[in-house]
Amino acid sequence: MKNRLISLFLFSVVAFSAPVSAAEPKPIRALLITGGCCHDYGLQAKALTGSTEKLGPITWTIFNDGGSTKNAKIKLYADPNSAKPYDVVVHNECFADLADADYTRKITNAHRGGTPAVVIHRAMHTYRTLAIDDWREFLGVTKRKHDHEAHYTVTPTAAAKNNPAMRGFPEKWVTPMEELYIIEKTWPKTTVLATAVSEADGKTYPSIWTNDFAGTRIFGTTWGHGNVTWYDPVFLTMIARGVRWAAGRDN
Repeated sequence: MKNRLISLFLFSVVAFSAPVSAAEPKPIRALLITGGCCHDYGLQAKALTGSTEKLGPITWTIFNDGGSTKNAKIKLYADPNSAKPYDVVVHNECFADLADADYTRKITNAHRGGTPAVVIHRAMHTYRTLAIDDWREFLGVTKRKHDHEAHYTVTPTAAAKNNPAMRGFPEKWVTPMEELYIIEKTWPKTTVLATAVSEADGKTYPSIWTNDFAGTRIFGTTWGHGNVTWYDPVFLTMIARGVRWAAGRDN
């Protein structure tokens, strides 16, 4: 009887002390590549990291090694395995005049069937003079020019309903003062999630999308030009959810 009482007591202690909820998921390991021409990348990095941390645990490594020029080569890319330690890499850099095919293939090869990515605004402007299409195929869109700054109305597509990155996105979102990038081509595995209409030519262009790059998730948006956009809660939530989606955290 005594042994039975001891056993019941021990069982009660174990049952009481056992966790009542599932273990916290491991933090997303995220790398931000930023820098180059024309933007306040310090402010943008702070806004990005702050918004993503609100949705779940995430550990950021920020790499800004390109100064403010349009043709810098980042030392990180010399290592072909530079992206492997991370669950997602965010590209928010602008090196528009760099046209080194071998160099850019080191970047795209790290993502081809490998580490997922999020591509923001000037990433579409980066390497725009390349003769090869590897970078554009990775992005999922081809862009070489943009319209003037204005308040553009962004409308989700039907496909947006099926992507967790667009959860809570309004039926119509009017941007702060923004540039509309003229997307001249979407690649075969690109899924457009939102569009906006050009005030100059009246045509509709993709502005938020996903891409399947040889089995790798890519989330992209052309928005993110002005500092004011990086204070906009709709934009920041969309980017934060896009980071989580790309990293495989769909909730």
